[in-house]
Amino acid sequence: MFEKYKTFSYDFAGRPLVIETGKMAGLANGSALIRYGDTAILACATASAKPRDGIDFLPLSIDFEERLYAVGRIPGSYLRREGRPSEKAILTARVIDRPIRPLFPKDLRNDVVLSLLVLAVDQDSSPEIAGMIGASVALAISDIPWNGPIGGVFMGLTEEEGLIINPTAEQRDRSSLELTVAGTKEKVVMIEAGAAEVSDDMMYDAIMKAHEEIKKLVAFIDTVVAEVGKPKFEYPSMELDHDMFDEIFAYCEKDVMNALDTDDKNIRDERMQPIEDDILEKFSEKYEGLDVMLPELIYKIQKKIVRRWLLEDKKRVDGRQMDQIRPLAAEVHLFDRDHGSGMFTRGQTQVLTIATLGSIADVQMLDGISEEETKRYMHHYNMPGYSVGEAKASRSPGRREIGHGALAERALIPVLPSVEEFPYAIRCVSEVISSNGSTSQASVCGSTLALMDAGVPIKAPVAGISCGLITAEDGSWTTMIDIQGLEDFYGDMDFKVAGTHKGITAIQMDLKIDGLTPEIIKEALAVTHKGRDYIIDEVLLKAIPEPRPEVSEYAPKMISMKIPVEKISEVIGTKGKVIQSIQADTGAKIDIEDDGSVFISGIEKAGIEAAQKIIQGIIFEPEIGAVYEGVVTRVIPIGAFVEFAPKKEGMVHISKLDKKRTERVEDVCNVGDRIKVKFLGQDEKGRYNLSRRDALDD
Repeated sequence: MFEKYKTFSYDFAGRPLVIETGKMAGLANGSALIRYGDTAILACATASAKPRDGIDFLPLSIDFEERLYAVGRIPGSYLRREGRPSEKAILTARVIDRPIRPLFPKDLRNDVVLSLLVLAVDQDSSPEIAGMIGASVALAISDIPWNGPIGGVFMGLTEEEGLIINPTAEQRDRSSLELTVAGTKEKVVMIEAGAAEVSDDMMYDAIMKAHEEIKKLVAFIDTVVAEVGKPKFEYPSMELDHDMFDEIFAYCEKDVMNALDTDDKNIRDERMQPIEDDILEKFSEKYEGLDVMLPELIYKIQKKIVRRWLLEDKKRVDGRQMDQIRPLAAEVHLFDRDHGSGMFTRGQTQVLTIATLGSIADVQMLDGISEEETKRYMHHYNMPGYSVGEAKASRSPGRREIGHGALAERALIPVLPSVEEFPYAIRCVSEVISSNGSTSQASVCGSTLALMDAGVPIKAPVAGISCGLITAEDGSWTTMIDIQGLEDFYGDMDFKVAGTHKGITAIQMDLKIDGLTPEIIKEALAVTHKGRDYIIDEVLLKAIPEPRPEVSEYAPKMISMKIPVEKISEVIGTKGKVIQSIQADTGAKIDIEDDGSVFISGIEKAGIEAAQKIIQGIIFEPEIGAVYEGVVTRVIPIGAFVEFAPKKEGMVHISKLDKKRTERVEDVCNVGDRIKVKFLGQDEKGRYNLSRRDALDD
């Protein structure tokens, strides 16, 4: 039945990589089943037969579709089926999109959709890497025009093994580096990293080692394409008419140069509007449909001028030198009631971050295919329309907002204190209130300020900055630090690096060309290191030299403690009665984890200390022969009951109240009296036996 069914095998970092074609999803333009270890992903590439009208971009969509059956779980939602993509799935789709998009023809306008269906997950064999390989194979063997294939690897770093290609789950737990690299045979196309302050040199070595493995992987994929690949289909080019472009460019070149020559985005937009109106009035009759083509025409005119300035004249639109950062400013504690706040301004980019501290019960619960079940640090990023001067209503966060929030989150996690040191759930929200480029890295800086203002004892301040790139047809290139919106828009690269003085904590690279050489990567790492050192010393630490010694008076106070696992049931009590009683009496909130970790929170410090004391009493095991001071709680004819530790009550028999004979208990003690007692042990029913007489001897 499956005459075209073929399999191709490759040893990929010590695990079998198997590509199956010709058996599943035969109606897609290209499809392949990817097996890596026990991970399985069905990759399908489809394209529309005709280009989409009225657009000046490639309409590419990539969906990484997680299915919980892949890890043997039923979804926890009410409907018991998967809903919107998880944050992890969105981030994976973005990581796959970035290396694939630049390799499409610039003039292709057909809709292209890549669907990556996760069928089975082996945590030792990354489904993200399998998905990237699947996307590459499906496109490469399809008839869709694309200049691939690419390969991708995940790099880890441990003290014992050094750099590891595609580490196992156990190795990832010990790794100080999470690096994803994608590339062609010639160049690196995408870099995404999270790291525990890894040095520039080690990061560069990891990228280069990854690319060596990618070259072998791409060679293997080429053998698959040679055997089952389809000829690429012809498509109508959507390039602008060259004669029209040359004529209009010559007409408006000087006016556009004058309009662009400012550091103020508002002024630039204001100057461009009459130029656009003039072009329409002058050339509409000669060139039919010019009004539809005008946005792309203006984009290419501006792009040609800006790139020429940068490459030939080393001139930037705002007058800066290539290694010069825009004017910077930082403020903290802008609002009294928030737990922590910081505002970071870089030129016309401005990000306000608010930090909130919560109890451990506030951690985010995750429902996905990874082994991670909770998230203690949450970073969210919002970019409303007013930040770029647009009249646009607010909507739920898109993929870009989720990606930028995750980048800042990844950049700051390595410097956060452990839950034992600082038993809080932490949320930072970065509000982009003005944007002219590099908002994601401004959110890293603003979040460092907000965390320090909130009293979070971070290990070191983190700053983020971006490096841009312009390349020429002859292979020459130039980089520039701290790119603004126009340079990002018309440039070839946005290489974002966040880190401390000591090393890198996060990287994200967006690329519009077919890849980077080792020399460009090394240059980008060097200039961003210099930039972030300057920001930390001259801006962040001058705004707030160190984390505040105490959390805000409006933040919950927190105490953590550890109790024996076998004592958890005693603290909780039957149907939760004990823990509910403690919370009601003290006003504190108590969270207990399965390993015996207890987190006590509340606004009033006295309340949480009282709750801690009660729990200590519940788990307290008295020592036979030890003397304790307690309070008489009730008196009966044969003895007195004494609470000698919180929630620990024993009886002193009348014969053990005093050295001399006691006729009545009240002759020695009454309810409310404080007396010293010696612990004698427990009877057969587990009741505590106490002696005041023996305590008097001691």
